[in-house]
Amino acid sequence: MSRVMRLAVAGVGNNISALLQGLYFYHELLKQHVGSAGLPGILHPRIGGMNVDDVEIVAAFDVRAEIIGQDLHAAIFQAPNNYPHLGVTMPQQAAKVALGLDLDQSGAVVRREQVVDELRRSEAETLLYSLPTGMQWAADAYAQCCLEAGVGFVNCTPEIVARNSEVLAAFVTAGLSLIGDDLASHLGTSVVHRSLLRTISERGLTLRSSYQLNIGGNEDFRNLLQNGGSKKKSKKNALAQSAADLDLIEVVPSAGYISHLKDNKIGMINVEAVGWGGTPVSVDLKLKVQDSSNAAGVIIDLIRIAAAAQRCGLSGFHAAASPMLKSPPFGHPDDEVSAAETALASLEPRVAAE
Repeated sequence: MSRVMRLAVAGVGNNISALLQGLYFYHELLKQHVGSAGLPGILHPRIGGMNVDDVEIVAAFDVRAEIIGQDLHAAIFQAPNNYPHLGVTMPQQAAKVALGLDLDQSGAVVRREQVVDELRRSEAETLLYSLPTGMQWAADAYAQCCLEAGVGFVNCTPEIVARNSEVLAAFVTAGLSLIGDDLASHLGTSVVHRSLLRTISERGLTLRSSYQLNIGGNEDFRNLLQNGGSKKKSKKNALAQSAADLDLIEVVPSAGYISHLKDNKIGMINVEAVGWGGTPVSVDLKLKVQDSSNAAGVIIDLIRIAAAAQRCGLSGFHAAASPMLKSPPFGHPDDEVSAAETALASLEPRVAAE
C-alpha cells in the first residue's frame, strides 16, 4: 500500500504550478484504472512504493507579498506565473504560502526560525528548492533549515548544494537525503545537444564548433538574462558527458526573454563538423517544449527518490538521481545508475509500527 510523501516547496513559481496540477491530472487517470502504459509523460510510475500522485504539498515558502497567506491551489495561478491551466479540479491544499527566507538591509538571512518551525509543524519529509537562479545564499540557507528540521533537500537549480562536500557530509551524518544539483529537463536542450554531440563523436566525425541558444517567456528566462552564470556552467557540465571539447561549444541559457512565448521554451542547436576528406557536415535543430512541464516530469522522480531513499535508511546523494541532473555531485557509470534505479524502484518504504 502506498504511503503519501509530504513535500515542502521553496518558491511558488511555474514549476510548482506544473507539479501540483500534474498530481491531480494523474490522480484522475489512475482513478480511471489507467495502467502504467496509459500515463503520458511518465518514466517511473512507481518509485519506492509511491505512485505518481502519492505526493502532498504540506508547506510552501515565497516572498511575494501578493501570495503570502493564499492557499497553494490559488497562489500557483498568480502572475507572473504563466503555466497553462490543465483543466483539472483541485481542492484546497494542506499548505498556505508562508513568508520564506529573505535578506535584511545588512545582507543577513532572516526568518530562519520561522521556516524551521513550519517545516517541523508540517511534518514535511523533503523540501523542493525551486527559487530563481542566482540565489546561492538562499539555497545554502534553506539547506541549513532542512538540516535543523530533519528534512531532506532536492535542489532543482544550478546553485551548488549537493556538490558542496561539507553540506553533503552534513546530510549524510543527519541521515537525510540530498539530491541535486540542477535538474535535466525531460527533453531539454542540454539532453538533445549532448546526444547529438555524442552521436557525432561515435560516428567518427570531427567537431569544429557548436552552440546552444534558449529563449522563453517565463520569469526564469527573464531572470537568466542577468543571472545566467551558474546556469551556463551547469549546462556545460551536462554537455561534458558527451566527451566533446567544451572549448568548441558555446551555451547561452537565455538568449532572449519574449513575453508572448509565456511558459514555452525554444532551444536552437547548431553543430558544425567535418567527415571523410574534410568535407563539412552541419546540423541545425529547433526544440519547442512547455518549459515547466519539462521540469515537473523530472521533479516527480527526484522527490520520490529522495523520500524513498530516506525511508529506507539511505542518506546523502542517491545514484538513481544522476541521469535526471545536469550537475550531480559525482558521476556514475550507466550500468551502476541503472542498477541503482531498479533497486530503489523495487523497495517499498518501511511502515511505522502501530
